[in-house]
Amino acid sequence: MDLSSALIEAGKVRFRPIFMTTFAAVLALTPLAIGIGTGAQMQQPLAIAVIGGFSLSAFLLLFILPVFYSGGFDKQISRRMK
Repeated sequence: MDLSSALIEAGKVRFRPIFMTTFAAVLALTPLAIGIGTGAQMQQPLAIAVIGGFSLSAFLLLFILPVFYSGGFDKQISRRMK
């Protein structure tokens, strides 16, 4: 199996669990981020930061990391071939 097909297969396998975890966390923290509930005003910045972190990490993990991995792996193979 070549690198690109392995990355695509891994993306297909890991997309659903990563997306569901991120979606559940964002959905659970939305009322707190909006400021609904007792004591939500004090926890609101934390909820916003956690939502942003989960969203950014899911994007980076699913889309950016495979690009960096394939680029680094191709350079490593080309160095060994020389």
